[in-house]
Amino acid sequence: MLISQTVKLRARQLSAVIWKNMKIYYLEPPVLIFGILFPFFIFLAFALGKDISIGELVPGLLAISFFFTGSSVGPYITPWETRTRTLERLLATPASPSILIIGDIFSGAIFGLFVSGIVLLIGTAGLGAQIANSSMLILTIGLSAVAFGALGAIFSALPTDKPSNVMMLSNLVRLPLIFISGVFVPLAALPAWGRWISYISPVTYVTDLMRLSFGEPHFFATAINLAVLTAFTALLVTAALYLHNKTIYQRI
Repeated sequence: MLISQTVKLRARQLSAVIWKNMKIYYLEPPVLIFGILFPFFIFLAFALGKDISIGELVPGLLAISFFFTGSSVGPYITPWETRTRTLERLLATPASPSILIIGDIFSGAIFGLFVSGIVLLIGTAGLGAQIANSSMLILTIGLSAVAFGALGAIFSALPTDKPSNVMMLSNLVRLPLIFISGVFVPLAALPAWGRWISYISPVTYVTDLMRLSFGEPHFFATAINLAVLTAFTALLVTAALYLHNKTIYQRI
């Protein structure tokens, strides 16, 4: 009974943090610009004028969408709450710092799911892309949403009250990851050194799984993609919790 009550309490605390973030931060200009407009125009610049089929186009667009939208909310939340002094009030509540960070991670994941769901709907219903493996697509979506939400939370562990500093840091990391991840150039077409570099990016495995889900040629075996993406997700969530627990009280 005590365990059940504790779980319910933690669930209420978590849902309150997520709802607070959704109401306050989803429509903030930096989140919309760096989470939606920025990746859209990057992909549009790449795709225009090239002979790319819809089956090749939609998986890459989905991978970019999840990566940028999922990791754009977290970098804004903690620095802004530090600046407005609301972080002190949150830390004074019964919710632990870990609950606050997990709430930030899931806030980013939900934002990524919402925006990328629109992209998926446009790609399938509007452009006619065919999903070949729906269960794999759902699993990839779930893992990547949490992984990129955690990546956004990692950026915000920087002890600063300036969201612009964190946003610049996040783009300094995210842009190179996009260009080495096989989104624009398939892994099979990369030189050997390029493929070795691509292995360090979680976007590589998300993109490969997205292509698999749409019946397009993929590079890695399915089991390898899933194992590495799961490991990345666990690593990023653990790192986000560890770094914030180290720096969160330095903000007060």
